[in-house]
Amino acid sequence: MSPLTSPLHDRHVAAGAKFADFGGWSMPIEYAGGGVLAEHTAVREGVGLFDVSHLGTATVRGPGAADFVNSCLTNDLGKIGPGQAQYTLCCVPDGEPQAGGVVDDLIVYLHGPDDVLLVPNAANAADVLARLSAEAPAGVTVTDRHTEVAVLALQGPRSPEVLAAVGLPGELPYMSFAETSGSGGDEVTVCRTGYTGEHGYELLVAAERAGTLWDALLAAGEPEQIRPCGLGARDTLRTEMGYPLHGHELSRDITPNQARSGWAVGWGKDAFWGREALAAEKAAGAPRQLWGLQAPGRGIPRPGMLVLGADGSRVGEVTSGTFSPTLRTGIALALLDRSAGVAEGTEVAVDVRGRPQTVVVRRPPFVESHVR
Repeated sequence: MSPLTSPLHDRHVAAGAKFADFGGWSMPIEYAGGGVLAEHTAVREGVGLFDVSHLGTATVRGPGAADFVNSCLTNDLGKIGPGQAQYTLCCVPDGEPQAGGVVDDLIVYLHGPDDVLLVPNAANAADVLARLSAEAPAGVTVTDRHTEVAVLALQGPRSPEVLAAVGLPGELPYMSFAETSGSGGDEVTVCRTGYTGEHGYELLVAAERAGTLWDALLAAGEPEQIRPCGLGARDTLRTEMGYPLHGHELSRDITPNQARSGWAVGWGKDAFWGREALAAEKAAGAPRQLWGLQAPGRGIPRPGMLVLGADGSRVGEVTSGTFSPTLRTGIALALLDRSAGVAEGTEVAVDVRGRPQTVVVRRPPFVESHVR
């Protein structure tokens, strides 16, 4: 089966992008003329533009739609109001194998009590929507819109200037959104969200109008030295922040408690999928926990590498690892056994092809966040 392509695919090809598969989508990893390092730096110091149209989009609509979603997903939608967004998790329900494990992490956009927009990850969108559809009460419909909607991410300290130049509002509180029209007349949902740790926005636009918006943003950003950025830079940026990636720091085998994502669980709610399993694990203490690792030497930890204690015994495993363009050293996220008693500042080792490499345990983020 051929991978899906973004509505902007031809523009990426013209810009010399290198592609890879992301959840069944062929998406840009990096562009000619700089690559991941230059794109990462553009976002940290100026502004970068990502195509993240591989993300799923779906609406849940009907009487009590928000209450229904709130009874399924972990976070508490009652803490936000219309025009606000919330990070949340879809967990495996109690009674199923791997109860409390994470089916997906996603963003919920609350339009009103009867209208919710979901943005799940590409690889998990079908599963999330199937589960919601199966449980939806009469009158509530779950509609997959991923072929109708494109998602762009404008990220970096100069992103407000670029947004203003195309006639879109940038003065939004963090985790809020507004539906508006740009200078070209296109209807755009502007969200103060992102996955880079920098001030930024995610823009939802009709798929057939995505090219017009992409072109306008790149033209408006020329004075700010804007760069189109691929998902390679998106990964290095999110790893520096310690943001989890599903399939690495979150999965059906890795619960929110283990991934330090318990802050996205509404523990006071009466119901959500996996509540009993997660509450029991929290009370007992999760058997492992997510930490950051920073390499003082030249080596780069990679996913799947074992983490070793002082006596050479296994104490955990690397879930994500990369070269940090900001710190100019190797960094990683790793699940470490609680029984090992590691703490911030502890020296452990990563098994790099049979050779132990010293790393220091850190609590992310590795660099300062500027999202708010």
